Amino acid sequence: MTTSTSWAQDVITCDLCDKAAQQFCNSCQVNLCETCVKKHRDEFMSLPHDIVPFLERKIQLVFPECREHTGQRCELNCKKCNTPVCVKCIASSPHKGHDVEELTETHEKKIRKIKSDTEELKAKIIPKYKKEDHKIGNSISKTKSKIEDLGKESKKLRKIWHQEVDNIFDKIDSLGQSLGDEILNALQGYHIKIRNLISEMNTIVKQNEKLSISNNILEVNKYHSKINKYQDFPEHVDLKFPFLDSNIDTGKELTIEMGGYRVTLKEISQPSLSTDVSRLTTGIGKLMDKVRVNATIPTTYSALWGVACVGEAEAWIYGANETITRIDKHGAVKDTFIITCQNGPNDISVTRGRELIYSDLSSETVKIVRDGKSETLITAPKGVGLGKFCCTRYGDILVQVFTGNSRQRIIKIIRYQGKDIKQEISIEGQGNAIFKDGNCFLPISENNNGDVCVSDANANAVVVVDKTGRLRFRYNGKPARREESFCPRGIVTDALSQIIVADIRNNCLHIIDQNGEFLRCVDDCGLESPLNLSVDNEGRLWVGLLHTAEIKVIEYL
Repeated sequence: MTTSTSWAQDVITCDLCDKAAQQFCNSCQVNLCETCVKKHRDEFMSLPHDIVPFLERKIQLVFPECREHTGQRCELNCKKCNTPVCVKCIASSPHKGHDVEELTETHEKKIRKIKSDTEELKAKIIPKYKKEDHKIGNSISKTKSKIEDLGKESKKLRKIWHQEVDNIFDKIDSLGQSLGDEILNALQGYHIKIRNLISEMNTIVKQNEKLSISNNILEVNKYHSKINKYQDFPEHVDLKFPFLDSNIDTGKELTIEMGGYRVTLKEISQPSLSTDVSRLTTGIGKLMDKVRVNATIPTTYSALWGVACVGEAEAWIYGANETITRIDKHGAVKDTFIITCQNGPNDISVTRGRELIYSDLSSETVKIVRDGKSETLITAPKGVGLGKFCCTRYGDILVQVFTGNSRQRIIKIIRYQGKDIKQEISIEGQGNAIFKDGNCFLPISENNNGDVCVSDANANAVVVVDKTGRLRFRYNGKPARREESFCPRGIVTDALSQIIVADIRNNCLHIIDQNGEFLRCVDDCGLESPLNLSVDNEGRLWVGLLHTAEIKVIEYL
């Protein structure tokens, strides 16, 4: 049985069927059975065939059929054209007069080159690449280790710096208390002295009143006036209360001073703004007296819900359907992305790399569009809903989340780095909620100094917290003196760190500085129900109008 199996494995089969081969074509180097000999000849009828019994076969090179001359095999190679030719080819155009060589010689040269290349790849090039691969692998490992060490060192230094700042303010507090106590003691000493003198003068008054009605000449004559003693207040040191002076130039220098104690924290090489923002700040220093509408863009949506600028003259937009559309300043559609969200996305934004991001309420996820497909970036924990969000210039994503039911919602802003939660903003120093509970979604923007600016439609206010999550200020819209109450919706910040918020009820925009000071209202360019805001890389403001579904592109700087 073993012998039979071995014999069966050694049988050479026909190249055209599965039968055992009895014949062999030396010309074509093909195994053939008796049946397929004719089939082989018929298939290559124009060529000569040297058919021999299989055991008399000759292993030799197969010369290709000439494409120009039927029935001829190419036995030569045209050096100039680097192509196989037959003997008839070299006597006619296009190979006439060209140098030729035997195809066997060409074949041998090619074989030698193949073997040489293979040996060089195996012996030199692949080992060199493997060495480089190993080197890069080590570099990656070392870099990861250094990044981890850098993070640990930064964390350690953060504690030291925080402790140093705490020490500075401990010293300020101690110095203030000491100077205050000195002033208080001086004032109290002076107070006691004044009271003692009042007591003395009251005693003198009583004595003088008694003496003024005395008939005793001797006692009256002994009287010496002390009025000059009390004409002026006793001398005392007029100490001025210590004044705490502070100068904060965000991102550059912080100075605090009390009495003779002065501390300065200076940032020598601050993180630069992005190229686009740096370019914008050149030559732009103030608001225009009258804004200018650069373009009015119609859209195909029945209601426009969101705008997110891409570069200099394009923006992604969405409304009440399943598409997010990228348009240019002239309204031309550049791209369309179809989503599977029920009732469309809840918000959109654009990353530093100009990738589209959108939120899906049906799955409570934030997704990114890459190569025409969506990938999940963030998934909300069970029982947590997602609201509005924004991408920061350092690559984080700020997301509004809420828990609870429609009657009472607890609202937070969460900072994500990748899929990791790095910060939660919800409670101020006294333990009170920063954001008012309610059903409205809260648009978010991050300012150049790291402030998180939130349009709190539940509280009808703009709420600004610093990068640590501490409340800086609230803006209620009153300085603008509008007829209707302030109703904030979309919010953005610009290259000058100004905060711009859409007031949908008053059909205008409020512009305030980074410290909450009102600068001006934009209400003279035909804004009707402004809902969404975005700023392009040329500093123009794109305003999405809810009901007309138009976009106003405004120049205001």
